[in-house]
Order: sequence, then structure tokens, then C-alpha cells
Amino acid sequence: MTPVSSAADGLRRPVAVVPPGGRGATRIADRVVAKIASQAAREALGELPEDAAPPHTNVAVHHETARIRVHLELVYPCDIGARCGQVRRHVVERVGALVGMQVPEITVQVERLHLAPAHGAAQGRTR
Repeated sequence: MTPVSSAADGLRRPVAVVPPGGRGATRIADRVVAKIASQAAREALGELPEDAAPPHTNVAVHHETARIRVHLELVYPCDIGARCGQVRRHVVERVGALVGMQVPEITVQVERLHLAPAHGAAQGRTR
């Protein structure tokens, strides 16, 4: 059955059906992907020290791919490589799930390390 429209003059004309490829495209702005990636990094890190800055990201989107750089601060001592890997995996998963983009490249840059309060006290250190 062909869809029809009713014109004001009472004539019924067939409605042109546009194939899906010709209907246009949705473009997701780089800053939207950056916000999603930043939130995903926060989720992956969990709770941070009071004086730690929240993770922020720089994103370059090209077609259906996003290249992401995450800047973050970590509590030390920790397994820095494992924490960065955890952030990478979670950001890739969330960006893929929420905006449908592939993330072939993600760089995690640790900007600052925060000494864990209990660790510093155990070493006899003060601020």
C-alpha cells in the first residue's frame, strides 16, 4: 500500500518515500562527545580527593570516530597503569553506547598525583 496525502482540493496524491540514506544525518558536536567522555572518566575513577580537579577531555570527531585525550588526577600510591586502563575501557564503552562512535585512539594524561591521606600520615609526613 502506498502512503497518500490529501490535498486541499480533495485530490489524493501519493507521498514520496525517501530512502533512509537520503533523509539526512545526525551530527554530534565534539563538545557533546567531550562531556560524555569526561563523565565516563569520572565514573571510572570513583571518588577523588577534595582538592583534585575533575577529569576533562579534548575530543576530535571525524565521521563516526572520536579521538579522545583525557586529563585527570589520581590518588597515589596506586597502580597508575591499571587506573588509566580502567578509564580507557570505560570511556570507550560509554561513548560507543551513548553516541555510537568508535574510539580508535584514547590518550590518558595524568596531570597530578595526590598523596593518600593515610599513606602520608603513616610515613610521618604532614602537609
